[in-house]
Amino acid sequence: MSLGEPTSDSTPFFSDDSEAEEQGGGAAGQRPQEEPASGVSHVRALLTVFILFFINLLNYMDRFTVAGVLTDIENYFGIDDGKSGLLQTVFICSYMFLAPVFGYLGDRYNRKLIMSVGITFWSAVTLASSYTPKEHFWALLLTRGLVGVGEASYSTIAPTIIADLYVKGKRTNMLSVFYFAIPVGSGLGYIVGSQVGRVTQDWHWALRVTPGLGVIAVLLLIFVVKEPKRGAIEARPEHHLHQTSWLADLRALSTNHSFVLSTLGFTAVAFVTGSLALWAPTFLFRAAVFTGEKEPCVEGNCASSESLLFGIITCVTGILGVASGVQVSRQLRKKTARADPLVCAAGLLLSAPFLYLAIVFAQTSTIATYVFIFLGETFLSMNWAVVADILLYVVVPTRRSTAEALQIVISHLLGDAGSPYMIGVVSDSLRKTDSFLWQFRSLQLSLLLCSFVAVVGGGFFLATALFIEKDRHRAENYVPTDDEPIVVPKSGRSTRVPVSSVLI
Repeated sequence: MSLGEPTSDSTPFFSDDSEAEEQGGGAAGQRPQEEPASGVSHVRALLTVFILFFINLLNYMDRFTVAGVLTDIENYFGIDDGKSGLLQTVFICSYMFLAPVFGYLGDRYNRKLIMSVGITFWSAVTLASSYTPKEHFWALLLTRGLVGVGEASYSTIAPTIIADLYVKGKRTNMLSVFYFAIPVGSGLGYIVGSQVGRVTQDWHWALRVTPGLGVIAVLLLIFVVKEPKRGAIEARPEHHLHQTSWLADLRALSTNHSFVLSTLGFTAVAFVTGSLALWAPTFLFRAAVFTGEKEPCVEGNCASSESLLFGIITCVTGILGVASGVQVSRQLRKKTARADPLVCAAGLLLSAPFLYLAIVFAQTSTIATYVFIFLGETFLSMNWAVVADILLYVVVPTRRSTAEALQIVISHLLGDAGSPYMIGVVSDSLRKTDSFLWQFRSLQLSLLLCSFVAVVGGGFFLATALFIEKDRHRAENYVPTDDEPIVVPKSGRSTRVPVSSVLI
């Protein structure tokens, strides 16, 4: 299927995968088992989820490999904290601004092809960034920005494919598998980056790991994954979905209180994780120097042990956090329909004090610091899969890629696009001298901002709980109206049919 060939969205409705299996099984003796409504077999759907997980793992490995060797990069280029923060900021900015473009394309064209092109592009650019010469820091900034272009094509679209393969409890389970890749991939980025840099004694080699794995990912995507039919597993036969204009989609999303408030809550998550992702290993190294546990390092591989430990903690806490978030949400749903936003709020509000204690105790106890980081990151990770599930069930299928893109733009624009750079600038402004004492102290004070932002984000999720039931009911019972502006096929062929049956 070509990029310009729209996919059909009209298929029978099954309220659950198990229901589909029962219907097919009941007639097994009379006719062949019916194809799932999504058009993808159950085995291939499961393989698709694990392939998307693998690609998402590479996605986050690639993002945080730079953080694992940040001290080496600072020494190599001779840059300060502000310029170091720009490495993450330029990546997030390009990723953020391109997300709406891919969201628009993902709601209308072949998602598998879009992702294949994007992954190929980001792998090639990542490889190119590993050859940046010492005199051209701007070239590293440019290539990191271009990596964001490729990753936007994947992160915006992949969750919507899972949404078109599964519904209800199975969707939540599969999304949790997909979002395990965020903390695990991030942790592996620190580990691979620091250890490859240590073994080769050259941080450039740390950026040459994910491109090779990216080639494997593209081949799996092309030959194993099958494009599911949009919304087919949810759409009732009498309620055919049609594409509305992009502006109509934006208007509808702007009036969806649960979407808007959960996006603002997720923005706080992005702010905190973005700040910690880039600065935590460097902060831990400076703390070790401050307490006398390590000697100052001005060249060579400086922060490998801190990056390794933080990477391991990120992997473990991510698995625990995502799994516990999903399980607590599932149990709480039996008592209240507001379970998901309440779990997200609890995760952020509980993470705030532990992150604060981790930052404060860094100057007195290394063990306490790592314990508090472990607890803070565990609670913070409870949000990932649950927030994604909220978006998917409060937004109709034909607007989900656009909603994913809009959430990416807002959460990154106000969250981790600026937070690494902001933390670096604040650290530079607070530093009274260039001594190792003030290198640690200034970064410590600037990172305290994360705890405050986490509390604000928890408040947004509590507000989401007030609207979640109404917005979910509206999305599940959505019926297109004749006054909605629709997207007219490019052929311009005139057909006398009801507006609600026009598909793109």
